[in-house]
Amino acid sequence: MKFLGRSKPAPESSTGTAPTTRERGNAAEDRALAYLEAQGLRAVARNYRTPGRGGGEIDLVMRDPGGTLVFVEVRSRGTAAFGGAGASIGAVKQRRIVLAARHYLLRLPSPPPCRFDVVLVEDTVQWLQAAFDAQ
Repeated sequence: MKFLGRSKPAPESSTGTAPTTRERGNAAEDRALAYLEAQGLRAVARNYRTPGRGGGEIDLVMRDPGGTLVFVEVRSRGTAAFGGAGASIGAVKQRRIVLAARHYLLRLPSPPPCRFDVVLVEDTVQWLQAAFDAQ
């Protein structure tokens, strides 16, 4: 029986087994962080979560050289089937990211300019600046 999914075997984790979803997600975030830092952005926070159930999470909070606070969603997929990583950022996911960003900004005395970026980590890293708005 053939299943849809990865066309190549998953790399092994440090335990010698296939990596967990969390391990693959952390690896994608590591690649995205390294890529953004190489582009001149500075890390401010990682995996910022709002308190309580049903809140949101921001994978990376970065500051660009001009001072803009950048909320980054990192997406990775093992295969391009079903639209790949980019197709997995729907309206509900965007609303949760915006909710978390608003919560994050409430902690600051004076909110700086902000934007929402997406980094797609597949075979290559693709950075989509201002991928969506807070609306």
